[in-house]
Amino acid sequence: MDCDNLLLLEPYGLPRAEKRELFTQVLTDLTRRHRADCPEYARLLGALGTPENRPLAPEEVPMLPVSLFKELELRSVPEEAVFKTLTSSGTTGQKVSKIYLDAPTSALQQQVLCRIMEDVLGPKRMPLLVLDTRKVLRDRSMFSARGAGILGFSIFGSKICYALDEHMQLDWDGVQAFLEEHSGEPIFLFGFTFMIWKHVVRALEAQGKHLDIPRGILVHGGGWKKLAHEAVSPAEFRERIAAATGITRVSDYYGMAEQTGCIYLECPCGHLHASVWSDILVRRAEDGALCAPGEPGVLQVLSLLPRSYPGHSLLTEDMGVLLGEDDCPCGRLGKYVRVTGRVPKAEVRGCSDTYEG
Repeated sequence: MDCDNLLLLEPYGLPRAEKRELFTQVLTDLTRRHRADCPEYARLLGALGTPENRPLAPEEVPMLPVSLFKELELRSVPEEAVFKTLTSSGTTGQKVSKIYLDAPTSALQQQVLCRIMEDVLGPKRMPLLVLDTRKVLRDRSMFSARGAGILGFSIFGSKICYALDEHMQLDWDGVQAFLEEHSGEPIFLFGFTFMIWKHVVRALEAQGKHLDIPRGILVHGGGWKKLAHEAVSPAEFRERIAAATGITRVSDYYGMAEQTGCIYLECPCGHLHASVWSDILVRRAEDGALCAPGEPGVLQVLSLLPRSYPGHSLLTEDMGVLLGEDDCPCGRLGKYVRVTGRVPKAEVRGCSDTYEG
């Protein structure tokens, strides 16, 4: 299926059998394409004994460990075609993944993100309050996961305000002026979980201040590992967000630089959903076998989007549980999961973890 037809699909409207047929077709084609255009990927498939001339069911598509993008230059387009290089997050001194995007792949990822976010925000852009600092957007040719996330979500803003100044302090006057300018309007807020917790929620609490954003819609992701160290649960996070800002519409999401665009967005029931452009498998760490629903394991993520690099089937460093498929009470079709933590001894990473402090 070509990109134009992919974009016509409803984000959560394809039942299991039809989605499996679509993924078999597109993932087989992507595997063949990347084998032909990425020598390192071709060698890996040869070593795995992956057949060349038959369809591959989603669970048969070879999965690359996300850590491999830190070790190899995995690119399926000529160097001169690279439009943007994303880097994954990582603490100081760690190697970072490099994801090479050509213009068509970058555009496709952005368009899919738009389709997914319309499910929460509707079709119209609205005032956007970014719960971060503008300084994260310094290098326009090489984006960190955090910078790429901010830029990706910025397209949903009709007017944008950054809540933190250059010193990571809450810009109270700037935020208040922005909220007064858009009083009575719905406001979209975006940020990374730990950044919001430390620099917005706790800062407001420490100063005894309150932001009045009753029509706010907050989307956040990444950084739960750091909150776990502070014993902050998702429920407490929501409660203290509501107390500090009046915001009650809050959606977490799961995503990664290695598969930009294909985020797993939280529904009103608290479940993370795979859209029609992504899928998720849970595998046992000891033998790689598929887990039964409710059985914890390592997450494998599948995406129909990566054209310029072989990122369509990745083994993550995250643990999770498949909760169900096509039967969430929210009405969305597709698989829905809960992410439970990191694989033991995996590096600490996450969209907000590049920030030390």
